Amino acid sequence: MLSMSYQPRHAKPSATKRRAAAVAAAAGVIASLAANPIAANAAPAAPAPQPAPNAGSSFASLSSEAGLDGFLKSANIQLQNLGTSADQAVRDAAWNLRTTLRTQADSLAALNPDLPAQAKESIDQMVEALFPGLIEERTPKPKPAPAPAPAPAPAPAPAPAPAEQPAPAPAPAFDYGSCPKDAKACVDVDGRRSWLQNNGEMYYTADLVGPGRPGQETPRGTFYVNRKVKDEISYEFNNAPMPYATYFTNNGIAFHQGDPSILSAGCVRMYRADAQRYFNDLQIGDKVYVY
Repeated sequence: MLSMSYQPRHAKPSATKRRAAAVAAAAGVIASLAANPIAANAAPAAPAPQPAPNAGSSFASLSSEAGLDGFLKSANIQLQNLGTSADQAVRDAAWNLRTTLRTQADSLAALNPDLPAQAKESIDQMVEALFPGLIEERTPKPKPAPAPAPAPAPAPAPAPAPAEQPAPAPAPAFDYGSCPKDAKACVDVDGRRSWLQNNGEMYYTADLVGPGRPGQETPRGTFYVNRKVKDEISYEFNNAPMPYATYFTNNGIAFHQGDPSILSAGCVRMYRADAQRYFNDLQIGDKVYVY
């Protein structure tokens, strides 16, 4: 007798098939970025199918890691191929390649919406390692606010004696927030600023810093400088460079050179000049206050 089976017209695919479809779509994105990274920007990758809520989170995690690692490996090869010459044409090419790679990194959102930001941070760390100062050189610093227009001089009095000029207005007081006077370094996380002080008097400011992003916030509280490494690298993020690292926690949080316009994984990123000043001025045992 011929065996027959009935499948409802609207039956849903099994969980195994759904997982296989998600992994296949993720592999397509990985292959397109690794095989032809420059062309990846020409046509945006189709979004990967979203797995069912219980379709296997381990598959998605594995695909995300493979996609990020493959993309960063390809980016590193392209940057290494430019060499490390100080020639202006080579630095121009490096800057253009950085722009292209950061655009391509947006395609990783098909695997995981958090991957583009991680990829862009790693790309910038590679560029800084091969072409020191290039990002800071071509990233304009915020312009200072224009000074207020001076108040008009009072009308001269009819008396022969000259009119008395008003005393100049005092300069606005520096905002110390809740930082105690005995702290050597202060960090205003929400204000994205930091400064150095002696006996409660500010003497150096880093007007823009990049603290931790949501979910990886820079810890707040009182800490103390415990070690300094001038040519530090991050073992957690593919040996990414962390020049002038000044650590103030026991779990890897430090001031270090990086693009402060991009939020970090918990450290306090600074322009090169600011990171050098903090590295030179802060000594082991100095208090750091983060609020």
